[in-house]
Amino acid sequence: MKHINKYQSWVYENFNKLNNYINCLPNISVFNNDIFFKHFSLIGKIYKYHDFKKFLNICGISNIKNYIISEPKHTLFVLINKKIYVLDYRYQQVGGSVDEKLQTCDFKKKQYKRLLASLNFEVEYIYILNDWFKKPEYKDVLAYIHSVGCDYYFNYIPLKRLGLPISNLN
Repeated sequence: MKHINKYQSWVYENFNKLNNYINCLPNISVFNNDIFFKHFSLIGKIYKYHDFKKFLNICGISNIKNYIISEPKHTLFVLINKKIYVLDYRYQQVGGSVDEKLQTCDFKKKQYKRLLASLNFEVEYIYILNDWFKKPEYKDVLAYIHSVGCDYYFNYIPLKRLGLPISNLN
């Protein structure tokens, strides 16, 4: 039970880090999960799963269970320029089921592509991993993640990877 609390704390900390990092950029800010450029131009949104489901309902997609088998518990969805970045946070302190779950990113990405096909959104699937996964025994799994068109970062995500206008900050 103790590692679950630490996991939840790590995930919450990383959710907040993303907002804080974005807010530190000149000309970019987050307010109520909306991402603005120069405080007035809406360029993106950040959704936790339940807010993402509400967004999909507004867009006419209400049968999410037909596409996504299980609810992603600690996942952020970042929408920028008709592209959804699925940020799947994974934390581990001992060997266990997360080891196998990392190998499912290709399947999950395909599920989200089917789910969002009618909205004409592109999908990027990215793991945010804690340092546990830097161990040598994860080398093959990490290589596999890249080989199927998914990505991963340790403890954070470079904001440029999310397609934010970082080069247009003047």
